[in-house]
Amino acid sequence: MVGGSGGAGWLLERLALTHRLALPLLVIALASALAGRSLEQAVQAVLAALPEEREAGGARGLDPARQRLAWIVGRDVARLDRQGLLRAAAETASENGVDGLFAPLFWMQLGALLWDLAPAAAASGLVGPLTLAWAFKAASTLDSMLGYRCGRLQWLGTAGARLDDLLVWVPCRLVAFSLPLAAGRSPLASWELGLRALRDGRPDPSPNAGVSQAAYAHAVGVQLGGLNHYGGRSRAKPLLAAGQAEPDVAAVRLMLALSRRLELLWIVLGATAGTAVVWFITKALS
Repeated sequence: MVGGSGGAGWLLERLALTHRLALPLLVIALASALAGRSLEQAVQAVLAALPEEREAGGARGLDPARQRLAWIVGRDVARLDRQGLLRAAAETASENGVDGLFAPLFWMQLGALLWDLAPAAAASGLVGPLTLAWAFKAASTLDSMLGYRCGRLQWLGTAGARLDDLLVWVPCRLVAFSLPLAAGRSPLASWELGLRALRDGRPDPSPNAGVSQAAYAHAVGVQLGGLNHYGGRSRAKPLLAAGQAEPDVAAVRLMLALSRRLELLWIVLGATAGTAVVWFITKALS
């Protein structure tokens, strides 16, 4: 699955490099690997379905928000109160912001950098941004659909889950240290908050989920983590940014806004790095 997806991306890259009219198709394919907009729409739909706090006394009033949340999370949502819904929305906005947006963007930019380093090799068949982005998306989708530690087919999901852990490890930590910059923090404060995110996320069973959620929790100033239920079983997650206020609607929307800002920051930095590489190679060869 991963090889086939990456191979399809490679074929489309070959087409775009040999037929310039196919370049718009390559751009569209690259955009398809970034799930930032769909994630924001899904989370905003949950927030829009939440009744006002003063109107949330009836359990039935939360059912529309629970239904929309169930489409994007793996936890049980039937008994979540308003605060539980907001925490779940905040946690999925932060965790999937890394999985669905920044991890594929990282591999996409790495592929573009490979092309910058070896333009001739790119024209002759070196893997590029779409190859790496689509291969990653396949691994991430396998993890989402099959990567569960239960059932007779646990062996089938393990490979995808471990591969996804490996491919997200570096971009997750880059987000931990760069997200505070998007929130307007100084470089020193961003470094300190990144270290706190790594510390808080370490006890989580996932090598990346806890870190990504902790990064957003510290950047926004809310507490995440706690007791969740999956398939009727309770599971205690570590507290992240413990002692901060619980997330509200404004905090969840700020998380989504920070993802947009950080995406722009990564694109600008990636383009700057690519330009610098091309300039250096040109100077070195002249």
